Amino acid sequence: MRKIFKSFIALSLATSMVLSLAGCGNSSKKETFKEDEVVTGERTQADWIDTAIIYEVNVRQYTNEGTFAAFSSHLERLKNMGVNTLWFMPIYPISELNKKGTLGSYYSIRDYKEVNSEFGTLDEFKELVNKAHEMGFHVILDWVANHTGWDHTWITEHPEYYAKDENGNIISPLNTDWNDVAQLDYTNNDMRNAMIDAMKFWIDDIGVDGFRCDYAQGVPLDFWEQARTELDKVKPIYMVAEDGTNSDSLLNKAFDSNYNFELYDALKLASSVPNTADKLESYIKKDLPYGAFKMNFIDNHDKNTYDGTLADRFGEEALGALYTVVFTAEGLPLIYSGNEEDSDISLEFFEKDNIDFGDYKYEKLLTDFCTIKTENEPLYTGLAGGKVRMITNNNKSILSYERVKNGKKITVVVNLSNKEQTVKYDKKISKGNILLNGDSTGIINDEKTTLNTKDLNTLKPFEYYIILSE
Repeated sequence: MRKIFKSFIALSLATSMVLSLAGCGNSSKKETFKEDEVVTGERTQADWIDTAIIYEVNVRQYTNEGTFAAFSSHLERLKNMGVNTLWFMPIYPISELNKKGTLGSYYSIRDYKEVNSEFGTLDEFKELVNKAHEMGFHVILDWVANHTGWDHTWITEHPEYYAKDENGNIISPLNTDWNDVAQLDYTNNDMRNAMIDAMKFWIDDIGVDGFRCDYAQGVPLDFWEQARTELDKVKPIYMVAEDGTNSDSLLNKAFDSNYNFELYDALKLASSVPNTADKLESYIKKDLPYGAFKMNFIDNHDKNTYDGTLADRFGEEALGALYTVVFTAEGLPLIYSGNEEDSDISLEFFEKDNIDFGDYKYEKLLTDFCTIKTENEPLYTGLAGGKVRMITNNNKSILSYERVKNGKKITVVVNLSNKEQTVKYDKKISKGNILLNGDSTGIINDEKTTLNTKDLNTLKPFEYYIILSE
């Protein structure tokens, strides 16, 4: 747990450390890295989110068996890849009544305190959580608070928990095609308490560490704030909101982070339309409520199923450049099931489908990004990391910025176009060690470790640099 006490200080800090610059030999040049204004306030957060890297687990499609036990065999591989936080898509029993497709939607829930028998038993899931904890992972669950399935026990036992039409009939969420679920009524305090009780069960009895909350915008803000207050009494947790609005009000008290949909859209634009990289500036850094941050991504279960493969949406040659931004912008990164395997995976939602693991085409690349994220303090999440400071340049296809923390600077330069680009910067780029360099060919340059700043003046298609100066 980390508790920040309420106060305010504004400091312009310069590190007193003398920094030896890589590649300078015995040069007498010295550099100090000026740090940003420091503001402190009050927020309780789980301390592990500073270096969290979230991996979204689709149990149904992860293996041929589609079980907790089968997924468990991948834990060692994911740990070696650098993943440290597992988000399990809904694992609860799926309603049969009005279900979609053969297997139904994960988000049509029959019982909040049980697991889907297709995946295994509740005891087996608890064993999986315990094993993950022993290996250093944290575990968060997908939570669906806006609605239940039509054969949830509340439908018959507590019909007063649900929204109704003028004739007294329980309804599905308005203005959606979600006819397989029933809308809950948050004016009912008993239902609210039952929902919080169910969430507490997974923290108290099973040991999970937080929640990704589905369609959080559909649930009243005051419920989320009530729930967070009660859940933090059990232990400090992490909560991320799927919030499709432009408001960050959920981040004031209830949630630590929400989806960075704006960054996703800006990356999609920049990777396909020349001279639009400057559109990302507002979304790789953002003023948010104290201690809050974004979850950055280029893939998740919705985008993967409904918008197509990564190759369809971005082009395979752009992935290294896109991951560079996802892992080095302010916030924390998300990896979806199968992203380490190939870019042409698009998984069914209501039917059985399998990720054909075997080649692990992008595993090394993602491992490199995970390592860089967790080993370099400027890239830490939220209050623990450095703020993004833009490095202005004269080419709108090039994104360049830096982050500074405790005497270390990470500099990021990315060509977000499929053409070679020349560029000039408005400030001198600090010399240092190249942590990662690659381009559209998919080849990572492992031999180039010391930066020659002239290399940054001409960038190959989708070439990216991550540079450490200290």
